Amino acid sequence: MKKTLGAAACFAMLATATAAAQDWPGRTTTVINPFSAGTTTDTVARVVAEGLQKKFGTPFIVDSRPGAGGMIGTTLVARAHPDGSTFGVSIAGPLVHNPLLYQRMAYDPAKDLTPLTLGVHQPCLLIASKALGVKTVPELVEVLKKNPGKYNYSYVGNGSLGHLVMTLLANKSGAQIVPVMYAGAVQATTAVMTDEVQMGCLPAQATMAQVRGGNVVPIAVSTAERAALLPEVPALREFYPEIVGSAWMGFVAPGGMSSALAGRISAAIGEVLRQPQVAELLRQQLMEPAPGTPAQFKAFMQEELARWKPVIVDNKITAE
Repeated sequence: MKKTLGAAACFAMLATATAAAQDWPGRTTTVINPFSAGTTTDTVARVVAEGLQKKFGTPFIVDSRPGAGGMIGTTLVARAHPDGSTFGVSIAGPLVHNPLLYQRMAYDPAKDLTPLTLGVHQPCLLIASKALGVKTVPELVEVLKKNPGKYNYSYVGNGSLGHLVMTLLANKSGAQIVPVMYAGAVQATTAVMTDEVQMGCLPAQATMAQVRGGNVVPIAVSTAERAALLPEVPALREFYPEIVGSAWMGFVAPGGMSSALAGRISAAIGEVLRQPQVAELLRQQLMEPAPGTPAQFKAFMQEELARWKPVIVDNKITAE
């Protein structure tokens, strides 16, 4: 009798969760962007919110909550009710790297967040100052190895993709490069342009204007493949197969969300990102849509943790 009652209770809970998923979105939905308005995460959040609002006819509001390298906004997602009324976009730091960089965090990404879907991949672009006089990865490495510790690179935060890629480049090539941190990607790019520092691996969106203007030299992209808008610029992995990194963004919901609801939201986001006009808009900003399932996104983040944990731990990188 007890087994029968237990099975009935489980069935009732499953039916309730399925019904709730089918009813989503029943009211205004908040999409949290953990960085400032006008950033790449804001762009992706707004494109998705607008697409979902058109699809369902209910309001989707983007709420930008910057601070602490994305952790303030991501914390708000983690603390929200898992009913579908709040979800957010975030990046590798708050979702994967930060537990390795901080001794304490307000949330546990593995327990307090529900993966929804990977959103986009975006390369970091390794650029050099014109004054350095190099145009290729081998030329850059040759100069660096002949002058250990002489040259600097700009980056935008401990444990950021650009920081990790440059650290790995130094490890694999045997070069010594001095890191110099800047408040943002624009400032870090300007520093390369003015030869305040000699290089940096920085978000493509921040660097493209200077590349197109001929003010800096594009050396390589960090992604596994060459960028469609920069087909002449090689991938770093063509020279060092171990160096592959994407400035990806993904969507997460509060922990404890039912798999049925997470699947419905994930599918809806994916439908928007696959629309040809949306994909083209993002590609023009060097972002490649890459939607999938919650399970695929969870597995991807586990792979990212395995990829970058040795770099962070072996090089004693912390954010504190």
